[in-house]
Amino acid sequence: MTTTSTTRRELPPTSHKPAPWQGPSKEEVLSERRHYCTPALLTYYRDPIMIVEGHMQYLWDETGKRYLDCFAGIVTISAGHCHPKVTAAAIEQMKRLQHTTTIYLHPNIGNFAKKLAEKMPPGLDVTYFVNSGSDANDLALTMSRLYTGNHDVIALRNSYHGGSPTTMGLTSHHTWKFPTHQSAGIHHAINPDPYRAPFSGTPEEIAAKAANDVEEIIKFSTPGRIAAYIAEPIQGVGGATQGHRSYLAKAYDIARRYGGLCIADEVQTGFGRTGENYWGFQNYGVTPDIVTMAKGIGNGAPLAAVTTRREIAETLKARIHFNTFGGNPVSMAQGAAVLDAIDEDGLQENCRVVGSFLKGELNKLMNKHAIIGDVRGMGLMLGIEFVRDRTSKEPANTETAEILEKAREMGVLLGKGGLYGNVVRLKPPMCMSREDAEYLVHVLDEAISSL
Repeated sequence: MTTTSTTRRELPPTSHKPAPWQGPSKEEVLSERRHYCTPALLTYYRDPIMIVEGHMQYLWDETGKRYLDCFAGIVTISAGHCHPKVTAAAIEQMKRLQHTTTIYLHPNIGNFAKKLAEKMPPGLDVTYFVNSGSDANDLALTMSRLYTGNHDVIALRNSYHGGSPTTMGLTSHHTWKFPTHQSAGIHHAINPDPYRAPFSGTPEEIAAKAANDVEEIIKFSTPGRIAAYIAEPIQGVGGATQGHRSYLAKAYDIARRYGGLCIADEVQTGFGRTGENYWGFQNYGVTPDIVTMAKGIGNGAPLAAVTTRREIAETLKARIHFNTFGGNPVSMAQGAAVLDAIDEDGLQENCRVVGSFLKGELNKLMNKHAIIGDVRGMGLMLGIEFVRDRTSKEPANTETAEILEKAREMGVLLGKGGLYGNVVRLKPPMCMSREDAEYLVHVLDEAISSL
């Protein structure tokens, strides 16, 4: 069997020294949270971790133990925890003005919107700022329905687009959907992921069949006209699944032929994380009509955005549409600083280089461990699917949970996803180094071997 070439047995050193924790104990924090906060809050790990400090790709708990963060606040920390430039921009703005709303003028909103437009394909140059990915996808659907005059929307199976009443309808995992009335007119097409698609053939053939399913749904489940087709270029919660490069072009063409707009949900794939391109949709050679963003756009700030063409954005003028915190000057300052940090620190290229190395090492692990059924993704947005049998593809969900526990003991924090919770999601801060990646592979190897 091929073994990995990595030999790093400990976390790379860091010059950052965390301050001694002088706050309440973990037991006190957990007790207070259980008593006063919603019981719907969840935690990873049998013994929950309390995180009290972060610096770039690392986190510290109250005991001073350091962790390599491979989940980035659920793919939210792009430039790095407490990135000096990003933090300084937010603090400087907070000293002068924390909030007014967009009924008054302030330079930060226009400055940030201009910076975003400069990163987009020509024509996508009008932005509306909101607070979360759910907000962004809600607004994208509203504009699509107003602009086209149609109602029905096509999303993909295995997708996640948010937890509001409308976006819960877009989300296809039943584990994220309450038995409440959700937005009518939403349909889910076959996911083109070649690992679990119900079609046979090459990845390109599967992509063509999955795109054809979009057309079949339009013909048989809608009035024959749709408002929008929405997809993540790489599915996040679904476990870093994606179709062949040809898929989105085919799906976009079908959606547009039936009157729909094409929405790229870049909440997790945007801002250089996939390495080869700044936006996930660029990896497919397509240009959407609307781009929704959140998470990495603010490096921890509650910030999201919808960028589209002017004629589509004009539809909102038909009524009063207002977001109290959208365009908040502190969020705008932080978001603009994030874009600068990504460029100045070369983080897109780092995602390409480190991500390519890491994926290669993960493929070597797959050759060594039969429990790994698939390794996929791009840049620093990778997934490892664990199965009990490579032929039946039975999900190894309890084993995946044990791998997370073992990795945590060794100082690595992982994410998990997929409908069955059997996919390890590797989406660290984009400043992760090759040395970090080497240690991560060592930890995964040890954790899998210990099962």
